[in-house]
Amino acid sequence: MVTARTTHRGIAVLATLAAVAVLPGTVGVASADAVPGYRTADGATQIGGTPTNEDAPQLKPGLHTDTIKRGEQKYYAVTLDDRTNAYFSAVAAPRPGTKVEDYGDKLTINVQDSNGNSCDTGASPFFRGGGMAYPIADYATRRIGADRPDCQKAGPYYLVLTREGSATSGPDTWPIELDYLEEPPLKGSTPARPGQGTWSTATPAPRTDPTKRAAKGGTGFNDAGSVATGVWTDRIQPGETRFYRVPVDWGQRLNLSAELPNATGNVTGIVGNALGLGVYNPARGAVGTATFVPYTGKPAAAKQFTAPVDYGNRFNPVDAVSAMRFAGWYYLAVSLHPDAARYFPKGTDLTLRVDVLLHPKAGPGYTKPAGTFSVTPEDQETARKGQNAQEAATSGTLMTVAYAGIGTGVVLLAGLGTWTLVARRQAAGAAGVAGPAGVAGASGEPPAPPALPGQSTRTTQQGQRGAQFGPPQGW
Repeated sequence: MVTARTTHRGIAVLATLAAVAVLPGTVGVASADAVPGYRTADGATQIGGTPTNEDAPQLKPGLHTDTIKRGEQKYYAVTLDDRTNAYFSAVAAPRPGTKVEDYGDKLTINVQDSNGNSCDTGASPFFRGGGMAYPIADYATRRIGADRPDCQKAGPYYLVLTREGSATSGPDTWPIELDYLEEPPLKGSTPARPGQGTWSTATPAPRTDPTKRAAKGGTGFNDAGSVATGVWTDRIQPGETRFYRVPVDWGQRLNLSAELPNATGNVTGIVGNALGLGVYNPARGAVGTATFVPYTGKPAAAKQFTAPVDYGNRFNPVDAVSAMRFAGWYYLAVSLHPDAARYFPKGTDLTLRVDVLLHPKAGPGYTKPAGTFSVTPEDQETARKGQNAQEAATSGTLMTVAYAGIGTGVVLLAGLGTWTLVARRQAAGAAGVAGPAGVAGASGEPPAPPALPGQSTRTTQQGQRGAQFGPPQGW
């Protein structure tokens, strides 16, 4: 009885929550036969950068959305302390089909102090997919350290974005998503840069697990499907970029391979930059440059092999190594060129081989919870299940509500049990004593049930709702 009663309520709660699930925001709504565009974070703050720093809007930690035109420069104000590393990433997400030029169309990202001095070399993500429009991203930092002569004081700073491109590229306005993250200070001394030869540069063979699992790629960082070590399959359309994420802890590294199958039919020809694979760190910093490979109808693979995650990597001048500077969710972006439609007019299967190598090590020790820059057991479980962030959050919420529902059911059943016991005792006591009409014992009806914890004894709307949870017929 208890199990059935509780289960029915849990099912009702789960169904209700599933019906009101909140989806992340979108940059444009794609039709059923169109390639989906980048989905911005649900709840991201809209902000409007300004041409000068004088009236720049204040940027707070978190996600923000804006747009930028060709040749436009935008300023955002930030207030920084003298202890915390700050990361400012920008995602440029031109809609699929937008005209872009390789290398020429790019977004420059810089952090400047109040005197206009750059705090680091900044970043300039650009396109290299044979004219394909896809999300590009990277970050600029204000890093605290003895090796950094500038930008170490507390005070006002500015994030500066510039969109570059020639008049022959597309005139479309690009949606952009900004992320402002803070990395906590360390408890002890700063780890040194790993010495040369401390890890192998020889790329190992990709995973060959006999069992393939279904992955659910997303449109960007916010709805990326989680994956773990293993072989995964998905579907991808020409002109589409699909995002995945994988937890990588301190001391671990990634060996990745994204693969297209052979084509069927008599189609011939070459698609120069057919398949692309890019890797991004937890702060959305590019781990080197994306790899694009051609396709001629034969199987093709785009591969990436990273350095192990180490705090000291940030002191390495090589971008692909420097980006592997903290633990957390790493992102994989797989792009298929629109011209691949000659081989795959209805899309194609995509194989993703993911290998998280080496055993986790202890982190450097932050003064505060690391948050984004950490890997938790829940993250590992989410990756094994192949859930995206929204599914993982909803799953956790559903379990919490389900447990709450079970708890409520136990309290209600306990109250009903007490009511039944009291009624039986009163009935037994009244068996040989006739009471006046209308008094319990005379009519054989039990008294009104006692109030449950936190419930009023008055007949109110709350009481009427409580009656709906009373015992069903045939209890």
